Amino acid sequence: MPVFRLPEEPLFPPVAFAEPNGLLAVGGDLTPRRLLAAYRNGIFPWYSPGEPLLWWSPHPRMVLKPEWLHIPRSLRKTLRQGRFHVTLDRAFPRVIAGCAAVRRETGTWITSEMEAAYGDLHRLGHAHSAEAWSVTRPGMLVGGVYGVAIGGCFFGESMFHLEPEASKCAFAVLMEHLRQRGFSLVDCQMNTHHLARFGAREVPRTRFMADLDLALSVPIPPGPWAREVSPAPSDLLQPAHSPPPVS
Repeated sequence: MPVFRLPEEPLFPPVAFAEPNGLLAVGGDLTPRRLLAAYRNGIFPWYSPGEPLLWWSPHPRMVLKPEWLHIPRSLRKTLRQGRFHVTLDRAFPRVIAGCAAVRRETGTWITSEMEAAYGDLHRLGHAHSAEAWSVTRPGMLVGGVYGVAIGGCFFGESMFHLEPEASKCAFAVLMEHLRQRGFSLVDCQMNTHHLARFGAREVPRTRFMADLDLALSVPIPPGPWAREVSPAPSDLLQPAHSPPPVS
């Protein structure tokens, strides 16, 4: 199948035309209009410095629904210990910079242009972060995760940690926040063992697109999230259920 070159308008070809590796289109820009249109259509940007802007829609797709969430026993212990204080939208630029710095070790896809673009989305109330702060070293950001929220879907982008379990705690608290706000879907994009331990699973692209349509219909408006979160919501400390079977 051909890889499409995008026009100036924020339009995308149907995701069914993606290459087997998920590559769908090349070109365009990283304006908020383009990025939001991409996410609404199950597409995300992913490219390295020196490459053209590439757009992807992989098959299968890794997703996590709030009701699937599995908190491993070791993480529940860390949450109970209160080693980290988790906040939301308190330090978005520092979180995305931390993700970019960690990924530079293997070749980052979070370029300076990407940092600026998602910063614009954050200021518009579409991109959000969860931050893990050290309790013993006040003001020390030791982990975090960021992504894009549209309707009832959260599109996870990246996470980083400077201390063990920090990003996992941030992600767990973020998931509880999404559940409480009525989100029905978290797009994890690619399969990783780390996400699978939380209960994420691969689904066919057609199922992902159907679930995405339902999630986008949930009337959750954009806007800043609360900055302070209780260190460990009680629901996260309950004994974890077994991860859901993969269908």
